[in-house]
Amino acid sequence: MKYSPGMNDEAREPQLPVVREKEEQKHRMKEPSKYKVVMLNDDFTPMEWVVKLLVEYFGKSTEQANSIMMQVHKGGKGIAGVYTKDIAETKMTIANQASQANEFPFRMEIEPDA
Repeated sequence: MKYSPGMNDEAREPQLPVVREKEEQKHRMKEPSKYKVVMLNDDFTPMEWVVKLLVEYFGKSTEQANSIMMQVHKGGKGIAGVYTKDIAETKMTIANQASQANEFPFRMEIEPDA
C-alpha cells in the first residue's frame, strides 16, 4: 500500500525497526569471562605457607585463609579466588614463583569458572 497525500498516518505501511537498535546491541559490552585460581595439595608444603599465600596475595583474612587451606588439605584442592583471566594468571604466577623461591612444591592453576 502506498501513501497518498489524503491518507491519515494510521493507514501507512508499518515502518521497519530502526537500524540504531541493532547498532546499540553491537556496542554493548560483554562481561569478561571469570577464572578460578585453584590451589593443589601436596604432602610437603607447610599449611602455614598456604595460609600466608592466601593472606598476602589473595587478600583473604586469616579465618578465610585457614578455611581454604583446610579444603586444600582435606579435599586435594581449593579455590583461592575468582577473577578475570589476566588477574587470575598474574596471581597464580606470582604465588607459584613465591612457592618455588621458598623451595615448596606447592602450585596453583587456573580453570574457567562455570
